[in-house]
Amino acid sequence: MAESKRGSSGRGFTRRCASLVREQRARIYILRRCATMLLCWYIQGDD
Repeated sequence: MAESKRGSSGRGFTRRCASLVREQRARIYILRRCATMLLCWYIQGDD
C-alpha cells in the first residue's frame, strides 16, 4: 500500500519538475531571441 502511494507522488513530483524545466527552457529561449535581436540592431546601427 505504501509503495503505491510513494510511486504516485513520485510521478507527480517528476511531472511537476518536467513542467518547470519546460517553462524555464521556454523563458531562456525567449531571452536568447530578444538578446540576439537587440545585438543585431545594435550592430546594424553601428554602421
